[in-house]
Amino acid sequence: MEPVSTPPSPLTGKLALVTGGGRGIGLAVALRLARDGARVIVTGRTTSDVESTAAAVRGHGLTCDLSDRAATDALVESVRAIGRVDILINTAGIAESAPLAETSDAMWDRMMELNATVPFRLTRALVPAMTAAGWGRVITIASNAGLTGYGYTSAYCAAKHAAVGMTRALAVDLGRTGVTINAVCPGWVATRMADEAISRIAARTGRDATSARAALESMSPQRRLVEPEEVAAAVAMLCGEHARGIHGQTIVIDGGQVLK
Repeated sequence: MEPVSTPPSPLTGKLALVTGGGRGIGLAVALRLARDGARVIVTGRTTSDVESTAAAVRGHGLTCDLSDRAATDALVESVRAIGRVDILINTAGIAESAPLAETSDAMWDRMMELNATVPFRLTRALVPAMTAAGWGRVITIASNAGLTGYGYTSAYCAAKHAAVGMTRALAVDLGRTGVTINAVCPGWVATRMADEAISRIAARTGRDATSARAALESMSPQRRLVEPEEVAAAVAMLCGEHARGIHGQTIVIDGGQVLK
């Protein structure tokens, strides 16, 4: 019997750009893609976080506030100077909550810009080189809020629905190019964003942090928050060659909270 050979790392030779890579889901994704052999560029607003992740993945760190369109355009040029991006992971995003009467134009604009427009602009900038090469992966970290509605989050839900809609529409355009595009839709993930939500719940309801956290956990049939590494595992799967038939899809990771 022939011995089983060790296959090469699945993403060896691929260059990945991970936005929001300084912490949370972005950090977990950057670490996982590097482990799978990819060269990784990470971006984020906080230089110390970006540099820490870049060192951990032995990759490149570029500090950028993606809400600044001119800075984002400059980022794209810096990325191109490093190499042709094969994998784009749109992780950067923000969440805010407010009832309708308190949802200002400024809040709406922030939600749409970072959660929908930034992924669109980066995809538009970087996909042409992927299609020319005949291979590419675009994965946007959306949310199960892009598939349903939640109270006090009209701007956030609208932006995440937009990200999902963009993914589905571009899947038609990219169908024969060798580039796949998908959205990963987590529920509540054990990150700083969840911690901030727990603090808001506690402040508004008078609960302590433990019961506020339990309120988030109870939204999932599994009664827990998703770990960032679980999201990263789904992203890594979608980047693989055997996932080329998964295209224009929403991969929901929320313990069964939102059933399509």
